[in-house]
Amino acid sequence: MKNTKKLVALAISSMVGISLLVTAPAHSAACSSRTKFTMEGTIKREIEQQFMSAVKDYNPSQSCYTLEVYPNHPSSDTFLSIVTPKYAAHNAATIMYALQEIPQMADKVIGWNGSPLAGLVPSNLLAAATIKGKIVGIPSTVEAFGLLYNKAVLDKAGVDPTKIATRSDLEAAFKALQAKGFNAIHFSDVWWSLGAHFMNEYFTHAGATSSARLKVLDSLANGSKNLSNDPTWNDYVATFDLLKKYSDNTNPTFQDTEFLNSVADLASGKTGFLFQGNWAEPNLLQADPKGSYGIMNLPMNNDPKGYGNDSIAVGVPGYFMIDRIDSTAAQRQGAKDFLTWLYTSPAGQHHVADAAGQNGAGGMGFIPVYNGFKVQAATYMAGAIAKYVGANKTLEWVNTYFPAGGQNIYGDLGQKYMVGKITAADYAKGIQDAWKGKPKTWRGEAVSN
Repeated sequence: MKNTKKLVALAISSMVGISLLVTAPAHSAACSSRTKFTMEGTIKREIEQQFMSAVKDYNPSQSCYTLEVYPNHPSSDTFLSIVTPKYAAHNAATIMYALQEIPQMADKVIGWNGSPLAGLVPSNLLAAATIKGKIVGIPSTVEAFGLLYNKAVLDKAGVDPTKIATRSDLEAAFKALQAKGFNAIHFSDVWWSLGAHFMNEYFTHAGATSSARLKVLDSLANGSKNLSNDPTWNDYVATFDLLKKYSDNTNPTFQDTEFLNSVADLASGKTGFLFQGNWAEPNLLQADPKGSYGIMNLPMNNDPKGYGNDSIAVGVPGYFMIDRIDSTAAQRQGAKDFLTWLYTSPAGQHHVADAAGQNGAGGMGFIPVYNGFKVQAATYMAGAIAKYVGANKTLEWVNTYFPAGGQNIYGDLGQKYMVGKITAADYAKGIQDAWKGKPKTWRGEAVSN
């Protein structure tokens, strides 16, 4: 993640169809008995049905392995709070999926170094999952987040998203939508959106280079950063206030169902914008298969040439890891076989890249990142993301470096600020307190388990 623009360009080059050799799934002959292996959850609950459809197709496609998927936990449960007790009980899942917790998991999972599947991934996409030279996990996809929009609604209100370059431009678009009888925006109160994605808007704008952004993390970990005196932080808060002012989400519930409510709001044709990511597209297309949903930049200040005002955040949302402590060699082989099938076989690739359909049909709508991928993403939003990438207008996912469990804390603070339980000064101090003393994993400092 230290060179985001190169990282994303490499990822998208896979999406548009590089013709390379594809690794065959590991099984090549019938097995005398089946080995059961397990996975912790379904990557994301938004694509639970589509992922389970892939598992349903994989299991009978060969005679060696059976994948059992553990039910998703409430989204408020942290990854470590789920897996730590299972390791203590010696029954950890074979496959796990995480991002910020990779440093803590490095000694518990296998290394992918030299494996055929990791060899299909652009090297920069493996950087965030490489700990002291060990490739701890392999990526699922790349994702982007920013302002999603219902193209039909914006067209009716005369709003051109390509003309929005400043926060004032965005407010003018909100007013234009309201003048035509539409809701301007749904600003979701779900903790992970506020704590990981919206919080990243501050960090990714905090410096024009990766080095500058990491220095901000250094100062927070050192306890020397005063956010209230930081113009970028104050712009972040002003943007938060703008979205809150025009949001139709006037009675936040902070429940897991909020994500589906926010997607339904945009798909209904009553609302113009939603702060989310392209992971919402499968749900949007399930609600309205004929809809066109785009993604655009979220301007953070009123400088039309300000850094990042014309860009969207693009990065890897998570990595697949395979346990090496509680699993058998056969189970680990089964885990590799499933992931290889998912990303290299024609059937698996359709599950990965096809757009979602009604009632859980279709695929997961992922943007492919594995070289040799034959099935191409073809949704309106995937095309919009490709345009940002092609124009070199991408922002770093600094949230990759957030301490484990940190986004839960930042999300809780964001929720409190959203409903007026804390002031902007309290919000800033809460973020500072949450960061102070944390290991600088971005500098190679070890994390205690």
